[in-house]
Order: sequence, then structure tokens, then C-alpha cells
Amino acid sequence: MSTGPELVLFARYPVAGQCKTRLIPALGPEGAAAVHRHLAERTVGVLRQAGCPVTIAYTGASEAAFRDWLGPDFAYAQQAEGDLTARLLPFAARAPVVFFGADTPDLAPAHVAAAVEALANHRVAIGPAEDGGYYLIAMRDPLPELLTDMPWSTAEVLPETLRRLEAMAIAPALLATLADCDRPEDLARWPDLAA
Repeated sequence: MSTGPELVLFARYPVAGQCKTRLIPALGPEGAAAVHRHLAERTVGVLRQAGCPVTIAYTGASEAAFRDWLGPDFAYAQQAEGDLTARLLPFAARAPVVFFGADTPDLAPAHVAAAVEALANHRVAIGPAEDGGYYLIAMRDPLPELLTDMPWSTAEVLPETLRRLEAMAIAPALLATLADCDRPEDLARWPDLAA
């Protein structure tokens, strides 16, 4: 039986031209979609090993299409319409929860385990990303303040999150820093992704 916080993976269906759009100049629409498909499948494999309930927060195709793609052994929930805040808040209300995107090639089971373990002693755990954002955020209870009016997709996400936590007198657990694969220059780090 799975126990622990809900692991929520935000995933877009890998349709050419609709995902990983910042990689299109380097790889073309099909290549960028193929990278997204590979990263999402890899992330699902990592989360599957965690022993916690996993929910795929999906967009871009039907639940049936996602089940065919990623497997029937997960919970599936459609993302809300709107910006990232609007899509995150319904899941934050279900805390304890750990949010993941599908763009961190080096994410490993140890990183997931560290986030889950951190929630035993911290209300919030964050996996910082090299670009100034984060590759995961874990919350023991709903904290919509950390997700509202956030400058998403900028280098200010992590600093702003830490400022808000300090103002709330919450000391987060900071996990290992990893890199996301978002831009053409990121591909040099993972040449197998572009192959």
C-alpha cells in the first residue's frame, strides 16, 4: 500500500509544436516533442519507485490517451485552465503534496525520497533548479501564498519563494540543486536527449 505525500507530476501530452517549444529552434517541433516524451517517461519511472501515491496532472490530451502513454497504475487528474498558479492550487489543497515537472533529466529516486523525508520535519521542502526556479516543491499543508502571483518561468521564482517563506517564519528544507532542460543550450549537458 502506498503511503506518504501525494506526488503530482504536471505533464503535457507530447504533441509536436505544443511542448518544449523553447527547444524547437534546435530540434524542430518533432524533436522537441520527442525530448518531452522521453523526459516525462523517465520522470514517471523515477516517481513509480518512491512508494507514494502518484497523480499525473495532465493536459493536452484525454485521460485515456495519458493512460495509454504512461500506464494505468496512476491516478489522473486534468489540470485546471489558466496559468501555472491556477493549475497548481487545486492540488496544493490536497497537501501533503510534492509537485514535479517533467524537465529535470537528472532527477533520481534519491531526490524524491529526500523530499518525502524532509516533510517529516519541515512544512516545505524545495529542490532548487540552477536556473533560479525549482524542480520540486513539497508542502505538508496547503500554502497557496507560495503559488499565487509568482513570477513563473523566471530566475526570481526561488528567491521570491524563499522571501515569502521567511516572512511566514517557515524554514524550508533545501535539497540538492539540479538543472532543468528547457533551452537549446541545455542540451549540451545531455547529448543523448538530442540524439
